[in-house]
Amino acid sequence: MRVVIDTNVIVSGLLFAGLPGQLLDEVRADHLDMCISEVLLSELQDVLSRAKFAYWLDQTDLTVRELVANLRRIATIVTVPEVPRIVIADPDDDHVLAAAVAANAGLIITGDSDLLSLGSHMGIAIVTVRQALARMAKP
Repeated sequence: MRVVIDTNVIVSGLLFAGLPGQLLDEVRADHLDMCISEVLLSELQDVLSRAKFAYWLDQTDLTVRELVANLRRIATIVTVPEVPRIVIADPDDDHVLAAAVAANAGLIITGDSDLLSLGSHMGIAIVTVRQALARMAKP
């Protein structure tokens, strides 16, 4: 299944493990086709570079650049032709929606309440990590 995983979930999976880490393990095992745009990769690099993540980043023994490069290797990069204005409260969320449409994704996986409150976008379900993993567990 093709999915777009929001930056907040990727950061949690890379630095803190837990359910987001399990989700990234599913991507690494080729059970999910994670799609991401260049804009979202740039956002990820910016977020991981924040001082509040420095301690956790040190625990990975990788640099921000290496983490992003590793993610780039396991993800499908999609080109987003246009980013319509959908999420008034946070325009950055529009990039997640646009990437999902460009990727023809089956799911958008996020912890962002603005996105989750939409429920879906253009037929693409917007779910939490727990919900995504539960869907994968069903036969």
